[in-house]
Amino acid sequence: MKCFPRYTDFDPKVPVWCVTPDVPGCIHRFFDTAPISPSGRYLAVFQLPFEDRQPEPGETGRVRVIDLQTGENRIVGETCGWEPQMGANVNWGGSDNELYFNDVDTVSWMPFAWKVDPLSGKRQKMEGTVYHASPKGRWLISANMTTMRRTQPGYGVCVPLEKMRWNRVPAKDDGFYLTNTATGKTHLIASLADILAKANPPLRLDDPERYEIYGFHSKFNPQGDRLMVSLRWFPSASEPRWNLFATAMPTVRFAWVSMTLDGKEMHCAVGPEEWEKGGHHATWFPDGRRISMNLNIDRDTLRFAQVNADGSGLRKILAHTTGSGHPTIHANGTHILTDTYTDEPMAFGDGTIPLRWIDLESGRETVLVRLNTRQNCADPILRVDPHPAWDRSWRYVTFNGFIGGTRRVFVADLKDWV
Repeated sequence: MKCFPRYTDFDPKVPVWCVTPDVPGCIHRFFDTAPISPSGRYLAVFQLPFEDRQPEPGETGRVRVIDLQTGENRIVGETCGWEPQMGANVNWGGSDNELYFNDVDTVSWMPFAWKVDPLSGKRQKMEGTVYHASPKGRWLISANMTTMRRTQPGYGVCVPLEKMRWNRVPAKDDGFYLTNTATGKTHLIASLADILAKANPPLRLDDPERYEIYGFHSKFNPQGDRLMVSLRWFPSASEPRWNLFATAMPTVRFAWVSMTLDGKEMHCAVGPEEWEKGGHHATWFPDGRRISMNLNIDRDTLRFAQVNADGSGLRKILAHTTGSGHPTIHANGTHILTDTYTDEPMAFGDGTIPLRWIDLESGRETVLVRLNTRQNCADPILRVDPHPAWDRSWRYVTFNGFIGGTRRVFVADLKDWV
């Protein structure tokens, strides 16, 4: 990391480097994805072409790979398959020679994923899209990337509104898609109708025929043998709608469902009756059998919570610690790392937020890093979320910030804390 400038604002408790000092508008993907390559040498980021508005269909951004030893920053792809929060959903596969990201055919407006070797430039087109890649890179999982804007832009791909699918009833031919990265072939592993019919415990939804239902997040567990997928739904209307985040978010309902890679053993892990209390940002525990998230279990305040993948054992992880941001449990099993939104109680009120390091036994909390994430545009879809994400060694954390008038990516070394 010696080739990158140190970040020293507010006296960080850990060494921090800005790894995009000369390239504006860069973000890494999400808090559940290691942006650092399997060997630890490279880091993949997405570069937005502009930072003050949402994209129009067909506008391109760039996928970049940074050599953490030399500081070299190279463009390895340009793509129309992106949105502001998670870029093109850039994921590493099982080696430094496998990088996946989305694109869109602007003639058919069909999205697809590329499999790219950033070292040789060789690429292969996948039939399906990528939201998350399995740990060894054998599979890609994704919901329908073109429908995510129905509830919330920022996470899928941008296509003309008339090209967005409209699910007026629970779809039997839309849901979650698994792509074989060796062949590029994709198939529907679980339709939205299947999930409603087969989840055990059931997903409680009165009269599903009255709702538009869409897939959203989808994630492999660290062992690569189970999936957690999220559904969102809202009352059907006579005309298609989109961006309910801005127009009617209180009408949207949520659920997390776990399943095996063949679409079987479906369980509703967190249903709408829990989500409606308030909560956000679920992901797998390192053991791949439990799920963590922020949840207002007692309707008093947001807490860090956990639940088994089969929906049993829902409880608070810490009884008196307020949840926030994008929490992950470290592989040591003794700490939570998370960030905050600028409007959450733990934020500092001036646009800066903490990276929170919390001891699960004592509840003791340390602010490892404080940095600015407030940017110049009021559009919530364009907000800058740090999304602190561990590398595969569980030593380094990558996160986003807004410093010097642009989005930048940072890496912290937690060697002395883990």
